[in-house]
Amino acid sequence: MPAVLRQVFGAQWEFTVSDRRIAIEHVHRGSPYCPPRRAPSWEQLLAGLKAGFAAQGVPQDTCLPIRWGRETELTISAVQALDPLLKDGRPLTYRSGFLPQPVVRFTGQRDASGDLREGFLTSFVNVSRVQPIQRIDEYGVILDGWLSVLSRLGFHARHISVQGKLATWRRRQVEGITLRFSHLNLTLGDVVLLWNTDNPERMAVDLGAGLERLAWARTQLGWRDLVFGRFATLAPPATLDAVRTATLLLGHGVRPAARGAGGITRRVIGTIDPDSARLGVSSLVRASYRYWRLFGEPNVPWPAVAMAIEKELGI
Repeated sequence: MPAVLRQVFGAQWEFTVSDRRIAIEHVHRGSPYCPPRRAPSWEQLLAGLKAGFAAQGVPQDTCLPIRWGRETELTISAVQALDPLLKDGRPLTYRSGFLPQPVVRFTGQRDASGDLREGFLTSFVNVSRVQPIQRIDEYGVILDGWLSVLSRLGFHARHISVQGKLATWRRRQVEGITLRFSHLNLTLGDVVLLWNTDNPERMAVDLGAGLERLAWARTQLGWRDLVFGRFATLAPPATLDAVRTATLLLGHGVRPAARGAGGITRRVIGTIDPDSARLGVSSLVRASYRYWRLFGEPNVPWPAVAMAIEKELGI
């Protein structure tokens, strides 16, 4: 793996390999970072990502459905698009290429009071390149191409670093090696070499980062202001996060229920502070809905989403 990456990255990068760990840093990494005077819009970030991948011959594919219903009730990562290849060893995927995939996870880091730490959300956009490959050196090419995409967004290679363990991990039918990439001291995402345990020729790369984290690193804005805008100080963070997540779920038809995916929707809505929602949630729902529709048109209109939340809350 180090030899593959050295060949792709070239002389401008320093490699440290020790105890089965690797760190890759730019030789001019000490230079200062200056955020843009005007923060790019979500539309501009998405357009930059799409153009950056397209320039490398990587088209955008349609997002996976929010309701997954296989090993997980909901889509939790764009890598699930590779399940047929990696888990079943079949020569096909559900999706391939660039995916700006909305996901729902409950694994975000939390502080002592139970609130999500800055940089974490229950629902976010998993910006990914999911790609079957034939040779290991394609892994290095994909990582190098990602640096070009980041450059198009205004990041510079000298502020990017890559680090991780070279040891192989295994989860049931899949094995892999994971390297994480950071901007300054902020982890943005990871690039994972994956293969089917029984048929190692079924290989793929999953490169993923949170769109919201990319924007946070690029703009250096406060996390809540970046994600929630004018609503950032109007309700507790847990309520803002819950309404945002419920809007995604309900907008894609995942209605509250006693169990299954609908049980997750009910659980999310149950964390909304009733006092904060007493005058209604329509404004916040509308703003969240506007964001989520950038990645695929919901099939439930936003007024119905707001009504469903308020009905579940009994307000």
